[in-house]
Amino acid sequence: MANATTKKQLATKYRKLQEILNSCRKVLVAYSGGVDSTFLLKVAVDCLGRQNVLACIGASESLAGSELETAGEIARQIGAEVQIVYPREMSNPNYTANSADRCFYCKLELYQLLNKIAQQGHYDAVLCGTNADDLGDFRPGLRAAKKFDVKNPIAEAGLNKDDIRVLSKDLALATWNKPAQPCLASRMAYGLEITPERLKQIEKAEKFLRSTGLYELRVRHHGNMARIEVPVDKIPELVKNDRRNEIVAFFKKLGFTYVSLDLQGFRSGSANEVL
Repeated sequence: MANATTKKQLATKYRKLQEILNSCRKVLVAYSGGVDSTFLLKVAVDCLGRQNVLACIGASESLAGSELETAGEIARQIGAEVQIVYPREMSNPNYTANSADRCFYCKLELYQLLNKIAQQGHYDAVLCGTNADDLGDFRPGLRAAKKFDVKNPIAEAGLNKDDIRVLSKDLALATWNKPAQPCLASRMAYGLEITPERLKQIEKAEKFLRSTGLYELRVRHHGNMARIEVPVDKIPELVKNDRRNEIVAFFKKLGFTYVSLDLQGFRSGSANEVL
């Protein structure tokens, strides 16, 4: 934080978040292991105590196995009770059709499931990690949250993504500088049917690229073509003959006919550029 005024504003937002959480008493947190939900879980546990907080992770084909494992470990470090739930969005043709409101149907399934768990466990509220920046973005999942009265305490407190990263670092959370990791389905071109096989292709392709030392990346699925996004300064590393040949061979083994490199570089949400 650059100056005292900014620090003061951030402290005010943080206090507001604590006040909101303290008013809830007993909460269920929709937890993914990302920057926002991890921060929310940590503050909820600090405010309400472990016995009054339940972190629920949705394990489905659209969540990479490594992300599920890491999320569980981080929650345990925080001291939170964790429950893995199994949403069945893949059984909904409105979801697998992969239209622009795909996320609505995914969150609809998840929040319906969490709502039942909250009612059975007598929780006062279901919380999600929506931040203030998300409110101005294309987020169909927010409609699902509203339908099931899922609360957004981070956004309500006015905390944006940068605020959360700063506060997460202060709280010694390992996720403070973690790149955004939306679900695997978000890598698929709209209109291309979502299948477990295609999601697995994306997961394996991204895992392979990370094994070469890349950190921030996306593999966009366009049917028989994979489109790789990495930061612009990393592009030269991928076009070196040995590396390029290695990547092409691996991706073709996964079932892709064509392997492309996006010259615009990595940018979060690029799939929405067609909307």
